[in-house]
Amino acid sequence: MTQIIDALTDVSAQYDALFVDLWGCIHNGVTPFETAVSAMQTYRQQGGTVIYVTNAPRHRASVAKQLGKIGVAEDSYDDIATSGDSARAAMFRGAIGSKTYFIGQPHDQAFFDPLSIIENPVEIQQVPLAQAEGIVCCGPVDPMADPDVYRSDFLYAKQKGMKLLCANPDIVVDRGEHREWCAGALAQLYTEMGGESLYFGKPHPPIYDLARRRLAALGKNIPDSRILCIGDGVLTDIRGAMGEDLDSLFISGGLAAEETKTDRHPDPDLLSAYLTKEMVEARYTIGKLR
Repeated sequence: MTQIIDALTDVSAQYDALFVDLWGCIHNGVTPFETAVSAMQTYRQQGGTVIYVTNAPRHRASVAKQLGKIGVAEDSYDDIATSGDSARAAMFRGAIGSKTYFIGQPHDQAFFDPLSIIENPVEIQQVPLAQAEGIVCCGPVDPMADPDVYRSDFLYAKQKGMKLLCANPDIVVDRGEHREWCAGALAQLYTEMGGESLYFGKPHPPIYDLARRRLAALGKNIPDSRILCIGDGVLTDIRGAMGEDLDSLFISGGLAAEETKTDRHPDPDLLSAYLTKEMVEARYTIGKLR
């Protein structure tokens, strides 16, 4: 049974590091949530370490730039681990071949920036689908369109045996007041059609390994029992924490705000029913991160 808390400080003393989701927890894609940013600043001032762990399909420098642009304070975090960095490493190691068909928006082109940590990286070329060996998916070209518009392309790709590298396993995200499809929705469709999708972000292990390496690079030797994962996605943040045997704090006022009838706090019965339906367990739940 999840414990509903009022503020992060109710439990933060039990943890030395936080793995915190960005979209839906720290910002909504347009503006930061000031109470959440303030909670991170307070936690760090008290000696804790904050790693933003995001399914953004870009490298951490690009994400840091975006955070600065929308006004998320630099002193609210210590480092960033992105799904994009995990997926880029796999791409440059040749996971889907050298000739890639790209699905994404122009700003996602940063995914192809050189990655110096890979020894003898594969030289990646972006080509039309008919010439491709694999697919890089950072998200739909039109995030408001039904993912089914890719069905014909995916049928061709499946018949050719292409692998789809999913740079962002999220299914949907709320940008301001609008819900958009993410790369995970396309990868899910490709898998349902019989294609092979490769995942590197939450809830899959590679991004947690990267987050732990970010901690180690900061000189932090923190056991898993002292790490708390925070997020609003039960299928990504909470399921990922479960898979890593890490404690989690579920933000019910994000993607599940309607299902849990979250105002300041979620309805306890609806929250319990929601978590049961999704077959996940969160040690704690809070309406909004504060």
